[in-house]
Amino acid sequence: MYTSKDSKPADMKPWTVPMLADAKREGRKLVMLTAYDAGFARVLDDNGTDLVLVGDSLGMVVQGQDSTLPVTVDDIVYHVRCVARGLRRALLIADLPFGADATPERALDASLRCLQAGAGMVKLEGAGHKLEVIRFLVEREIPVCAHLGLTPQSVLRLGGYKVQGREEAAAARVREDAKLVEDAGATLLVLECVPSPLAAAITASVAIPTIGIGAGAACDGQVLVLHDFLGVNTGHRRPKFVKDFLAEGGSLAGAVQAYADAVRSGAFPDAAHAYD
Repeated sequence: MYTSKDSKPADMKPWTVPMLADAKREGRKLVMLTAYDAGFARVLDDNGTDLVLVGDSLGMVVQGQDSTLPVTVDDIVYHVRCVARGLRRALLIADLPFGADATPERALDASLRCLQAGAGMVKLEGAGHKLEVIRFLVEREIPVCAHLGLTPQSVLRLGGYKVQGREEAAAARVREDAKLVEDAGATLLVLECVPSPLAAAITASVAIPTIGIGAGAACDGQVLVLHDFLGVNTGHRRPKFVKDFLAEGGSLAGAVQAYADAVRSGAFPDAAHAYD
């Protein structure tokens, strides 16, 4: 039971980047949620969350924007600094917002600011020219989480928030990109809105852990946006993969515990919260 920092078991050490690979090898599911302030971060940290993401989702769920595109590096750094104050155990990951990783040099500048604010890893979307960015950052001792499938920063090109990889050629590209981001040095991979069989195949083919969001239960872990996880009406369409854990847990702490238990047992996501 995760209850408070005062009762935290001695073996609950703070997460480090090498521990992610250990978890995959040992078959331990990773529990991840987004957070944007110290108070929520503290509850997540106390109740079984392994990884906390300051996502550019804050543009939509905190700022009320129509997409993540208006989010700036300053926005991310501010929220990283807030969230870091609430964490003692979970590994903090910071999104690089739209345009911040357009070149290796811009990505380095943004990443340094995020790490100096308290993050332990940065996340960036896509492959292609981003492979050079990943290599550039990793060579400079900055851990990177890659993100494939539905990449929200590509919403204009994609024409909306749509499941990716359903057609054979598209699935092959996602599989190839997963190997490429691993080879470039990424140590974690988010798979968003891809069919469960595709996510399972990728998870089996790469050595780095995969974190699913709308990608089925075979991933090495799961992530949800905090507001979706709590059933908050953000003014945006509710994706199929979202589940309201607050209704199940009865309190914020109970919701986090229920989510962590469901992820670790493989009960979440079930078929109703994934794509075929």
